[in-house]
Amino acid sequence: MESSFNLDEQEHKTEAKIVVALERISSAFRVLLWQESKENGLSPIQIQILIFLLFHKASQCKVAYLAEEFNVTKPTISDSVKSLLQKNLITKNEDDQDARSYSLALTESGKEIAIQSSHFAQAIEQPIAALSITQKATLLASLMDLMVQLNQRGIITIQRMCFNCQFYQTQADGHYCNFLQKPLMQTELRIDCTEHVVKINE
Repeated sequence: MESSFNLDEQEHKTEAKIVVALERISSAFRVLLWQESKENGLSPIQIQILIFLLFHKASQCKVAYLAEEFNVTKPTISDSVKSLLQKNLITKNEDDQDARSYSLALTESGKEIAIQSSHFAQAIEQPIAALSITQKATLLASLMDLMVQLNQRGIITIQRMCFNCQFYQTQADGHYCNFLQKPLMQTELRIDCTEHVVKINE
């Protein structure tokens, strides 16, 4: 099988060009994340943890869940958590039902950094904002389809999007959410939903 990075392959294979384009965009994302982490004296994964804690519920703010979320090992997350605790950017909240279990929460200083850092990808969002509504809707649907395929193949793990949610269904005239009890426009499809329930394959 030829490589997508082979220039001759790209000449006659559109999917190879798309792979290279996605690789370039992911590189831009990594550069922006590194810049943000350096400004705060933290590692990229520590910045990602702070941002995740800022926007997600306590049941998801646990070491095991974070390891799956970011596709890294539990020891890697544990090391980052230990460092963030030492820097007084996060705290542990013990589970009343299980003394061995705890969730993580931001301190005031941690929240301040998380809010500031959560805008690190704005340079990528700005050119996307310039696209037409139709272009954005098509791009979103295509990326969601790709993410579902990668998730099913075990390449990426946790996904809280419409396409693999128990509440989502397709109808003759488009998308529908049974939780919200309403049809969804293409641009209303969610990538990260707080009400998400993993679809059970029948």
